[in-house]
Amino acid sequence: MCGGTFSRCALLALLVAAAWADHHHSEHSHTEDHKLSSPNADFAFALYKSLNAKTDAGKNIFYSPLGISTVLSMVSAGSRGETHSQLFSGLGYSALNQSQVDEAYKHLFEIHVKNDEDLQLDVGNAAAVRSGFSPREEFLNDVRQSYSGEIFSIDFNNPAQAAAEINGFIANKTHDKIRDMVKDLDPLTAMVLINYVYFKGLWKNPFKSRMTQKMDFNVDKTTKVKVDMMHRKGTYSTYWDNGNHTTVVMLPYKGNCSMMIVLPDEDKMKEVEGYINKDYIRHWRDSVSMEYIRLLLPKFSVSVDAPLESTLKEMGITDAFEDKADFSGISDMKLKISKASHKAMISVTEMGTEAAAVSIMEINFLILPRSVRINRPFLVFILEHFTGSILFMGKISDPTAM
Repeated sequence: MCGGTFSRCALLALLVAAAWADHHHSEHSHTEDHKLSSPNADFAFALYKSLNAKTDAGKNIFYSPLGISTVLSMVSAGSRGETHSQLFSGLGYSALNQSQVDEAYKHLFEIHVKNDEDLQLDVGNAAAVRSGFSPREEFLNDVRQSYSGEIFSIDFNNPAQAAAEINGFIANKTHDKIRDMVKDLDPLTAMVLINYVYFKGLWKNPFKSRMTQKMDFNVDKTTKVKVDMMHRKGTYSTYWDNGNHTTVVMLPYKGNCSMMIVLPDEDKMKEVEGYINKDYIRHWRDSVSMEYIRLLLPKFSVSVDAPLESTLKEMGITDAFEDKADFSGISDMKLKISKASHKAMISVTEMGTEAAAVSIMEINFLILPRSVRINRPFLVFILEHFTGSILFMGKISDPTAM
């Protein structure tokens, strides 16, 4: 059992798991953004810039900013003092208090959790608690009530079995898309906090498989890879932002989500990455107009692991990982975060056989459409319009890299 001194005390492990699956959906309409959408978007782009600086050229970046913000907010509910201040500052919540953040997430989960035959969006949390370790009931109630969290007991004296149980929980919540998230557990682990975001939907306007063909994708000036390039002529919300060297296309899902593709002009990716922030996402979202185009989009399936400790420390969240961490809102025992990890995957295909009538209507246009050819690195965002949340985001540099 854990003793009272830090050298003998349990560690707090932080785990973030996220997944996004094979299909897609939504209309371009949104209500007033949720109160957390603005700070969460700021956090999302700060995280992107830090991850991008650590990512080798030609490598993919993909993560769920909503998932990472959520689990850090859940951690903050059990933190106190400077540890809490750093978490709130890093998350952009300085104008809020913990009760407001907890209530906002409770509301967010009520809106986000959707399941029907077209769209599935599961957002939830869990705390895997060491057998014999008793966190404060106030913290556990917060996990349950504000963060839709499940609490279950784990025997960390057997790390391999504990990892298997946690991995099984994650695989079940992400429909087996995220596997083997946990590999090495410290036997002194007190608790593993888990967040999962799972999205699955259908394109409102599906691609036809017979139109898909092999084409080149330019990873960089000297590297080309062959991809299965999907083709479709249709009406999409499009914006040609010549002043900022980008083309923006919104691909709607059935439901209230869209994929936003941001395609920088050739050799302009670094420039776009330098300026992009939440205001540009909003500007593009509000500036698109319906246009009949020829869209060429690669099929791709990528999975990205991202250790977050160094990134979060760079963002000012340092005490939580050190011996001076104050998690007295969780327990009187000395705790610190021993690991912060994130895994996300995305798979994009032609899936979807509905909207045949729409396809028939669209082929009646008697104009030569402009082409949007996604054949070089691009930025991708999965947006939930009701709350303004960025569910997933990243950069696809090589669609063939797993």
